[in-house]
Amino acid sequence: MSEIGEIDEGFYSRQLYVLGHEAMRRMGTADVLIAGMRGLGVEIAKNVILSGVKSVTIQDEGQAVWTDLSSQFFLKESNLGQNRATCSLQQLSALNPHVRVSAHTGPLHEDLLLQFQVVVLTDSSLSDQKRFNELCHSQGIKFIVADTKGLCGQLFCDFGEEFEVLDENGEEPASALIQSVSKANPGMVFLTEDLPKEFSNGPKVIFSEVQGMTELNSIGPVEIKDCGKDFFSIGNTSEFSEYERGGVVTEVKQPFKLKFKPLCEALLDHELLKTNEKKHRHNTLHLAFQALHSFVEKERRLPRPRSQSDADSLLAIVGELNTHAQLDQLDEAAVRSLSYTAQGQLAPINAFIGGLAAQEVIKACSGKFTPLQQWLYFDALECLPEDEDQLTERCLSAKGTRYDGQTAVFGAAFQEKLERQKYFLVGAGAIGCELLKNFALMGLGAGEEGQITVTDMDFIERSNLNRQFLFRSQDIGKPKSDIAAKAVREMNPRMNITAHQNRLDPDSEGVYDYNFFMGLDGVAAALDNVEARVYLDGRCVQHRKPLVEGGTLGCQGSTVVVVPHLTKSYGPNTSSSNQAIPLCTLKNFPHRIEHTLQWARDQFEGLFKHTPENVNLFLRDEGFVERTLGLGDAEALEVLGGLWSSLQKMEAGGQRPTSWEDCVSWARCKWETLYNNDIRQLLHCFPPKEVTPAGLPFWDGSKRCPHPLTFDPNIDDDTNFHMDYIVAASNLRAENYDIPAADRHQSKRIAGRIIPAIATTTAAVAGLMCLELYKLVQGHQKISSYSIAYMYLPFTHIVFSRPSEAHNFEVAGRKYTLWDDFLVEGRRCGQQEMTLGDLVQYIKVTYNLSICGLYYGNAALYRGQEERLKQSVSDVVKMVTKTDIPPHKKMLELMPSFSEDEDCETVPPIRYMLM
Repeated sequence: MSEIGEIDEGFYSRQLYVLGHEAMRRMGTADVLIAGMRGLGVEIAKNVILSGVKSVTIQDEGQAVWTDLSSQFFLKESNLGQNRATCSLQQLSALNPHVRVSAHTGPLHEDLLLQFQVVVLTDSSLSDQKRFNELCHSQGIKFIVADTKGLCGQLFCDFGEEFEVLDENGEEPASALIQSVSKANPGMVFLTEDLPKEFSNGPKVIFSEVQGMTELNSIGPVEIKDCGKDFFSIGNTSEFSEYERGGVVTEVKQPFKLKFKPLCEALLDHELLKTNEKKHRHNTLHLAFQALHSFVEKERRLPRPRSQSDADSLLAIVGELNTHAQLDQLDEAAVRSLSYTAQGQLAPINAFIGGLAAQEVIKACSGKFTPLQQWLYFDALECLPEDEDQLTERCLSAKGTRYDGQTAVFGAAFQEKLERQKYFLVGAGAIGCELLKNFALMGLGAGEEGQITVTDMDFIERSNLNRQFLFRSQDIGKPKSDIAAKAVREMNPRMNITAHQNRLDPDSEGVYDYNFFMGLDGVAAALDNVEARVYLDGRCVQHRKPLVEGGTLGCQGSTVVVVPHLTKSYGPNTSSSNQAIPLCTLKNFPHRIEHTLQWARDQFEGLFKHTPENVNLFLRDEGFVERTLGLGDAEALEVLGGLWSSLQKMEAGGQRPTSWEDCVSWARCKWETLYNNDIRQLLHCFPPKEVTPAGLPFWDGSKRCPHPLTFDPNIDDDTNFHMDYIVAASNLRAENYDIPAADRHQSKRIAGRIIPAIATTTAAVAGLMCLELYKLVQGHQKISSYSIAYMYLPFTHIVFSRPSEAHNFEVAGRKYTLWDDFLVEGRRCGQQEMTLGDLVQYIKVTYNLSICGLYYGNAALYRGQEERLKQSVSDVVKMVTKTDIPPHKKMLELMPSFSEDEDCETVPPIRYMLM
């Protein structure tokens, strides 16, 4: 950032919701060195620069070669033979105007490293790693090693003898409303049932707004014990006053310190490996990466692709290392695969490891989140062909093309297949940009027969620039899909890419019709909402196309792969995350800032959006009043009353202003109504000492007793945009109910339902998605070859699991899955379209099933009506739905009910072709 303490909230908007202002300020003082500008190094540099450190220095002595172009997205063919750092400098500098980026083309040396707070080594020898780590560890410089070889990756962190973690996970502190507090030793605190936040033993909490036992409000953070779902104990409260009502308990996050071992010691400590379901393989890879360094030191080269002799040599070195490590089980197949693929440079692997490594840099600079302790290994060996015998040394040899780093792993035939692919990418935002970058580097759709179609209806905003790295400030206001397509063509001029600005929904089915989907090899989803994902998933199931999907929420990320006839689909929307706030809570009983913000948002939309829209409709649409009267008396009265009030001048009893003074008068009266008179009326109905028929206090638990406000004419802000109104209205409402206010930044996140985002997670998710794409293009048939993933980067916690198999269901004794259907050609061989009776007969003859009911969407086409059997299927559809079938509609999805199994809840659809 340009000046310490100043944060460009417009640029860092989404990331600020992940890291917070204090962590960003600490990052703004950090100087970072990233050594090695091959694919992994440039990926880390890109993510770190976008994150907003003070400066980044990139170092590389080497010149660009063909294998670099398969994963180094800022190198072009014209850069071959030139220094990698120099060639990358301009484009890296353009990513973030607040970060100073420089290049160093000489060798690494001690005086250079001492200038930085964080040092990252990529593409480095083990001897250099040991030498420079010893210096960094002794000088308190945070040290990271990241490395990738083919389908395997390695990450190591050493943050010194005493590294302070200020916030272990970045989550909001736990907070809950108090139901009661006992006067005892120990005192028991009971929480309300309104979404209680479960506390755990050990953390400390503070109390506020407690009435009666006010001593709790003034004591410092106190440790809690004996935690249950809605209670915990604290210290001695027997000498305190009696608890009356109210109060909030809030967790206080406690910093803690971690000690790291230097590299030489950590190499020998297998307890420092972050392991998952591949524990034995990754223990072996810990030795295999060391063995690889020994092999290179001896042979002056990496093992040759598919060389049996080189693999034997590497395996022998691993065996020697294991005489000291004493692993019970060596994964020899993994060692051979590492040897076979070590010369590979793969964009998806570098994207994943690069995202994780950059996240560790952020932890080192900010003290936010828990660093990796200390080793992490990753492999995607399942991406190799299920029949590896087809790969030979000859087919993997370099050919002097930009894909040499990829053909070293998968071979030339697979590269040609990648280039022939036709893929549909939905979304050109953060994940979409990362996917397009990977597509260009992989050569997906870059052949004469290949094609990428990308659609995104959004236009570029300034807040996008912090993580959607294909866009620059001069692109603001332009379509995302157009600019993204242009950017990846510059990365790989052979890319065949078409950009659309369409929303993917039923209205765009004229564009994305049957012919479009049937011409695809697969679909990638980079969407930011569940509803759109569910719709796209349904289209993929309908046309039997594979789908790879990814999503992020701050430092959390996930990927899903859907394989026709093998896995279950993404499935229907079962999300309950957007639960509606009860109207009575919004109107009279708010107790969280989310409630006052939603109330303020509703106020804004009612006053400044819905009513003006109704006035405009009334003035230009003669049928408006008649339609409004049809809504019902209560709603019609509200709409028409607001309409009359907006059209009548204030002197006539309405609210239509004719001068600025009228606007001020209206605002002053509205303020008095909302924050004083309405509250007084509520307290008149329910006084502060009101009790329920059961004798309990009415204002208790989640019901916070409000108080009216007195108007303060002092004004300290002359900007009156809609967000300022919502923040001000919300915080005034919060003051009514003694709810802690939220600042503008936090209010904007809640009211705007903004999803926190950061470039590191996005890059890692896109990398994992493209690894699944490798498998889809090869046509893997084993479900065990595929993976779905979940990552939680505050703890570098990554979980991989096998996709669920497609669920079986039975109809009349026969098994089906969601991928099955009854395909019917409505106009076979150019004949006249079949009648409904023909369709019933066809299903009976072909599948031995008797249709007793037939439905199209919510419309019942047939439930035994004999007269309809003589009509064509499309005529019955038009008659029942009272609408024409759109010309682009080439397939009707009909849901049958069968006499043989009428109670069956799930049946395959009839897909009726109108061609």
